[in-house]
Amino acid sequence: MDRAIYTASNGAARILEQQAVLSNNLANVNTPGFRAQLSQYRSTPVVSPLIGSAETTRVLTVATTSDSDMEQGAFMTTGRDLDVAIQGEGWFAVRALNGSEAYTRGGNLQRNADGLLVTGGGLMVLSEDGQPIEIPDAAAIGIERSGGINVLAAGDAPTEVQRVAKLKIGDPGNARMVRGDDGLFRAVNAQGQQVELPDTTQVTVVSGILEGSNVSAAGNMVGLIQNARRFEMQMKVIQELSSKEQNANSLLSSAG
Repeated sequence: MDRAIYTASNGAARILEQQAVLSNNLANVNTPGFRAQLSQYRSTPVVSPLIGSAETTRVLTVATTSDSDMEQGAFMTTGRDLDVAIQGEGWFAVRALNGSEAYTRGGNLQRNADGLLVTGGGLMVLSEDGQPIEIPDAAAIGIERSGGINVLAAGDAPTEVQRVAKLKIGDPGNARMVRGDDGLFRAVNAQGQQVELPDTTQVTVVSGILEGSNVSAAGNMVGLIQNARRFEMQMKVIQELSSKEQNANSLLSSAG
């Protein structure tokens, strides 16, 4: 069998992997604060297991998806008190399902049945000291530009505003933000170790506004179409090689 069939099948598999990335981006085009996942191709030589050297006439395709587009998404005015967005490079700190500290740009916050401040997905939002934030029953809730959370009880005068906590806004600094399997981001230092980000006051939190996804719907749709055509080309190569193999076997059978 012509070894080119393995090259073509490998290319088809990588295309399907990239399709999954593009499909996931499109599925989150309306998710607040979502960062588009990047996927690229690179070629790598085929190494012979017998001689331990690369075959100069064959290469395999590898898909890499280790990075994300960190460009800020567009701001959308909602007027809702618990919708917040970060102006700058900061990240909201949340408690992941495994108990670790993780980070998101999604600012569609809400108060759950237990009185805790959570994300739209139900994850606990953390305060500047790394603890869950409890929001008491209040007639009004306001979030300052510094991230401070103020509440005003029913019947209280405006001067009786109570500050209950401050949002932890993680400063990435020189750390690299890496997306986890749960869709949340973690900070990794130059040594590749996961670290917790320090709280920062160098960014501004705006209330009544949400940061939208930075996914380009048109760009990802074009990518899906292009990949569909590439996949079809790989399938045609495999079919052509298979046809040639059958013809060769037929000739050998006739000669025998």
